[in-house]
Amino acid sequence: MSEDRITQRTVTVVMGIIAVLAFVFSFGNVWALALRLGVPAPVAPLIAPMVDLSVVGLLVALRYLSLRGVPAEQIKGATRLMHVSGLLTLALNVAEPVVAGHYGRAAVDAVAPLLLLGWGAVGPQLLRHFHTVAHTTPTPAPAPAASAAPVEKAPALEPVSSPVAPKPETSPAVTVPVPLLNAARTIADTYRAEHGEPITPAQLRARLGVALPLATAAHAQL
Repeated sequence: MSEDRITQRTVTVVMGIIAVLAFVFSFGNVWALALRLGVPAPVAPLIAPMVDLSVVGLLVALRYLSLRGVPAEQIKGATRLMHVSGLLTLALNVAEPVVAGHYGRAAVDAVAPLLLLGWGAVGPQLLRHFHTVAHTTPTPAPAPAASAAPVEKAPALEPVSSPVAPKPETSPAVTVPVPLLNAARTIADTYRAEHGEPITPAQLRARLGVALPLATAAHAQL
């Protein structure tokens, strides 16, 4: 059995027990009061059940409507009649002891009617709240909203061409005359024989007496 069913039945049973106890307490008190007031003996036992049965009927009706989720505004008439019946039960219970001057007994006899009045007001509200809780489905938590602002894509980088290494400037080819080239070889051989190392273009230029580019070209062809 589910928890809400257990709770509803517990509240209903408590309300029923309070109503039965109030009926038991009031039956003897109202009967004695009726006899004291001169009500005929056959009629005296019927007064208390009229009030108590009204209370029981209203409790059952209010329980049924409250468990079906009927708003309290739509059952105001039944609730008010329930309160009036509870007040009549209270008055009839305490009247005879008060008239007899037994105030302690009157206080004890007022317990059951007062509890009946309280449960008559609170019980239907509790049952209505139980119905609301049992039939309320939890709403799922909203998913986090996606960002409304569109994500800007980074601009694609244009491929950067690797820098081309500049080609070394080559000096225009210098044509070395054959006689000059033969003279340069002779000078170079003589220089190597004398000094034991190759001649440089500057030294070759000084010995040939020509421009440096021409001496350099001749030195390259040695």
